[in-house]
Amino acid sequence: MARSANKTAMQERILETADRLFYGQGIRAVGVDTVAAEIGISKRTLYNHFASKDELIVAYLTRRLRPAPPSDLPPVEQILGNFDRLERTMGAGVFRGCPFVNAVAELKEPAHAANKIALAFKEQRRTWFRDLLVRLGVEDPETLSMQLLLLIDGAIAAAIVRSDPKVAATARKAAAVLLKAAGVKVPKKSTKD
Repeated sequence: MARSANKTAMQERILETADRLFYGQGIRAVGVDTVAAEIGISKRTLYNHFASKDELIVAYLTRRLRPAPPSDLPPVEQILGNFDRLERTMGAGVFRGCPFVNAVAELKEPAHAANKIALAFKEQRRTWFRDLLVRLGVEDPETLSMQLLLLIDGAIAAAIVRSDPKVAATARKAAAVLLKAAGVKVPKKSTKD
């Protein structure tokens, strides 16, 4: 049992380090030797836990593939709050874009498992929007959920190019316009936000 706990703890250390390095410096720029050296282990030890760099990449992305936490907030506040959280994340000083899109762009291998994980993440986010839109009773939740996802993706791209987290606030305003056009009553943004 202790051996299993040690193995799990080491895998978690490897994944935490890989996450920080892959996201911060890029998947292609960081080799397994760098990950191992950062932790203070040998490459062999790392390979005992992850048989290849591709396996480590897949584990890194899978670890980030988490559903949005449940919330008691009204659906419209959850949707718009997503843009607010994005703006805070962008303004934190360590924002390098979407790790899933970054992986697909860096790897440039359509058959790589990272592509499937990235698609799963984007679909997970779209269905999260769609489910909230269904609760709001909008007429075409499928289309509107994709439009909201595109606003998120566009804000991420613009923030990287412009180095300006305020693009998320602009995307939020566009989301509010789309929601109003779909018949949703959108609350005014409080001064506390």
